[in-house]
Amino acid sequence: MLKYLLEKEWKQLMRNSFMPKLIVAMTLMMLFVMPWAANQEVKDVRLGLVDYDHSPLSERLARKVTASGYFKFAAVSSSYNEAMEGVASGDVDIILEIPLGFEKALAVGSEADAFISANAVNGTKGSLGSSYLSSILSDFTAELREEEGIRRPQADQASPIRGGLEGWSSDIISGGAGLQGIESVISTLPSFNVSPQYRFNPHLDYKVFMVPALMVILLTLLTGFLPALNIVSEKEVGTIEQINVTPASRLLFVLAKLIPYWVIGFAVLSFGMLLAAFLYSIVPVGSLPVIYLFASVYILVVSGMGLVISNYSETMQQAMFVMFFFMMVLLFMSGLFTPVASMPEWAQAITIVNPLKYFMQVMRLIYLKGSAFTELLPQFLALCAFAVALNVWAVFSYKKSS
Repeated sequence: MLKYLLEKEWKQLMRNSFMPKLIVAMTLMMLFVMPWAANQEVKDVRLGLVDYDHSPLSERLARKVTASGYFKFAAVSSSYNEAMEGVASGDVDIILEIPLGFEKALAVGSEADAFISANAVNGTKGSLGSSYLSSILSDFTAELREEEGIRRPQADQASPIRGGLEGWSSDIISGGAGLQGIESVISTLPSFNVSPQYRFNPHLDYKVFMVPALMVILLTLLTGFLPALNIVSEKEVGTIEQINVTPASRLLFVLAKLIPYWVIGFAVLSFGMLLAAFLYSIVPVGSLPVIYLFASVYILVVSGMGLVISNYSETMQQAMFVMFFFMMVLLFMSGLFTPVASMPEWAQAITIVNPLKYFMQVMRLIYLKGSAFTELLPQFLALCAFAVALNVWAVFSYKKSS
């Protein structure tokens, strides 16, 4: 009996000319477009410069900021109020203000100030832009210290330590000192070198973080939505009544609905991993069989959830709204964009019953870290529990009537 039910499902799917096209189009859209659109990297931040100093050192700092690739000049303003007008109009994202006496303060060994004002309407862009700019200013200070360390021995041989700073200061006032002379008298402060090592994503490429998660979203949409809509469409058309009068049990009916989309899920996952490898050179560090093992369980989870919703829905519109509601909640509480650990404690408690969270963790850990199955055993047990619970619910909630 299961053989004939599966044959009926495959024929029904292939006769629907729109469904195969939708599966291919959704896969291509999710992996061609979404890795670039779902990107939290901040680039091309529009910079407004307010330079009261107009010195060689302030010009060098401005060139270093724009050479980083994160900022582009939007305006050079004569005053802070003028720069703020650019922020108010939306033409400027962040303001760098260099006060008068910036170069002179560095020359005499005192602290030189630089002020940053960020448009925080977009909190992510404002905070990351300020962080990038602060990091560039720190690097600029480190460069000056390094240059001073190289040139200082020569300066010490040429003149006594006693008149060093005073001599350079008088040259600055008279305009006779060049940029090299200014840099050579910057005080050497105690410092240490920090060499960060970025494990598992050395280039800090956001696509490496997002592509495995987008494969999870793709599987969720295709193997969760489609079985639900399939059953509800049969209810609306009336073909499900023909199945109800057959001797097929409720278990066979649910299996006949699950198996085709289980196969489709494997095909879509394989195609998605090939696209990720060819388009972005993103390949799993860990084991492929472990990925397919978890995917086989996860597909049963979301397909079972879709069947449960379809059993309680009478129309296509009702099923779509219910699925959309659950998908929105599950997606935003899965750790797709923000870590679960950064959520409030009550939200973290809710994510315990979110199957997307577990499979998303698995995909990222296998792709980026190469985690073994033993390290992912808690996620596997959680997904198995979801699969059993939802599919048993789907079997018993299906009402077979004559």
